[in-house]
Amino acid sequence: QMQLVESGGGLAQPGGTLRLSCAGSALTVAWYGIAWFGRTPGKGREGVSCLSSTGRSTTYADTVKGRFTISRDNAKITVYLQMNNLKPEDTAVYYCAAGVNPCINYEVRPWDYWGQGTQVTVSS
Repeated sequence: QMQLVESGGGLAQPGGTLRLSCAGSALTVAWYGIAWFGRTPGKGREGVSCLSSTGRSTTYADTVKGRFTISRDNAKITVYLQMNNLKPEDTAVYYCAAGVNPCINYEVRPWDYWGQGTQVTVSS
């Protein structure tokens, strides 16, 4: 059973930065696509970003384009979500997911493995 563990969440001020990490087994990160989702009580789960299994393709939600960056460090078996210029509306529990899905329509595809989530709160 592959496991994903998120970390890096916390409280940030508007305009601040956070870097989320998604750590998994070597097979998970090196061979699977990885996606980040945010969940809020009002909106439910929303796709944030996706990194293809080859690492050559990235996808971002319109609300985070230009502010968030997804990347992978195979050596450390970790996928990162760099969050810059944070806004209060970015507040959510963020989950990473792994699977054999392409990033096209990643928001609605079934993902095989999920982490436990990490809370991000953006507030002054």
